[in-house]
Amino acid sequence: MKTAFRYSILSLILLMALFLSACAPDAPVATSAPAVSPTPAPITLTDGLGKPFTFDKPFQRIVSLAPSNTEILFAIGAGDQVVARDTFSDYPEAALQVKDIGGGWGEVDTEAVVALAPDLILAAEINAAEQVKALEDLGLNVYYLSNPKTLDGMYENLRTVALLTGHEDETENLIESLKSRVAAVDAKIVGAAEKPVVFYELDGTDPNAPWTSGPETFVDLLLTQAGGANLGNLLDSSWAQISLENLVTEDPDVILLGDAVWGGVTPEAVAARAGWESLAAVKNGKVFPFDDNLISRPGPRMVDGLEQLAKLLHPELFQ
Repeated sequence: MKTAFRYSILSLILLMALFLSACAPDAPVATSAPAVSPTPAPITLTDGLGKPFTFDKPFQRIVSLAPSNTEILFAIGAGDQVVARDTFSDYPEAALQVKDIGGGWGEVDTEAVVALAPDLILAAEINAAEQVKALEDLGLNVYYLSNPKTLDGMYENLRTVALLTGHEDETENLIESLKSRVAAVDAKIVGAAEKPVVFYELDGTDPNAPWTSGPETFVDLLLTQAGGANLGNLLDSSWAQISLENLVTEDPDVILLGDAVWGGVTPEAVAARAGWESLAAVKNGKVFPFDDNLISRPGPRMVDGLEQLAKLLHPELFQ
């Protein structure tokens, strides 16, 4: 009997303990503070007009005013952020699906630009400073991207556009790929026995005084790196006409037709020009059409241009 009573008392004590435990307030549970993402520090760049340009996040609605800019944007993975492009921007094919707002040598449709509510206008040296100012006066952000002087300068332009658009990782991968391709060309050209003299025709509308590319141009840069000697370096200007008499005297080994795509000039048409039949390049069948867009647009396709030039000038090294 005493034992049963003792068990009853113990049971009662346990029940009361459980009850009090259930009614007691919950002990505070240690919790970690919610993670707070740091606010990205503003980035300040200096554009090609010497203007400080500050922003704190990538731009998402971009209007490109130059073919080179458009090609850069698509190449680094920012094509989906392009809401409009200039008339001359025809590469890549996807760019043709983007709204054309004029430009090039004509006027930009500023009303259409404003209606698109872009957060960035990407201009280039093809755009006059006055045009840039007019767009800024409309309250638009305009970044002016200068033409590079070298391939390294082109890589830096890619990095600048990557910062503006938020595609740094993709851009570094692209740059490494481009550098590897350039190095492969350089390694081949080391074995070149000689440098052929090259006449690069920009515009042969007047066959007695065709336009060519002189020193400190993309044409000169890439012709030299491809293992050629630019005949245009004899001239005092970056873009100038050369007389037929001088052309005959210099007698280039190779003629490249930069006006083949836009002007429809063919090697056969060149051979038919009065006075040109005596040129070594014509007699030896060394007149080649060339897509001038590959070297006149300072973007990643300049490496395509370098590769094609090297193969044309030194086919024996690329067999």
